[in-house]
Amino acid sequence: MKVSTIKDFAIKGEYITLSQFLKEESIISSGGQAKWYLQENPVILNGESENRRGKKLHVGDKLEVAGVQYEFR
Repeated sequence: MKVSTIKDFAIKGEYITLSQFLKEESIISSGGQAKWYLQENPVILNGESENRRGKKLHVGDKLEVAGVQYEFR
């Protein structure tokens, strides 16, 4: 997947789950859509494929989704 944009994302608290993140960034409109989105679209977390909607994202993680790389701060 070619990354066209790099964005910072500020985590409020210790972590955010992958499904919460997708919802906050308006990639999906509800948490229930996360399962299907992750089955059909590549998501790369710290260089590895990730498809667990409950995966905890922490400060320092890098996530590639929908052509955008997010850096968590």
